[in-house]
Amino acid sequence: MLRLERSALYWRTRLGRATAVRYLDVLSVALQPQGWRFIKVYRPAPIPLLWVYANGGEGVGVVVSVLAVPGDTWAYHDARRGRRGYLCACGDAKAAGEVVGRLLKHRMYPATW
Repeated sequence: MLRLERSALYWRTRLGRATAVRYLDVLSVALQPQGWRFIKVYRPAPIPLLWVYANGGEGVGVVVSVLAVPGDTWAYHDARRGRRGYLCACGDAKAAGEVVGRLLKHRMYPATW
């Protein structure tokens, strides 16, 4: 049963490219006022990605992906960690922007967690 669910989530993610792009665009709009920079990597990547980094700190950043999750919903994830890198449910871009901002601040200044 677990294998079937994982397979369904995999295919929903792959076939839901337009949904993922829409959620990443909304997240990028929410991140702009916070001063973060970002690069949209939608093609040729198999899963659309949003690389978020600090101005002048190109070496420190987070790559965000949108993956299908159980319950016919979507969630933002740290792309390097895959499904284990859950950040926030899609739908509240402001909250997701705050989570990404805190993660970036921690990566830039580890004592700020």
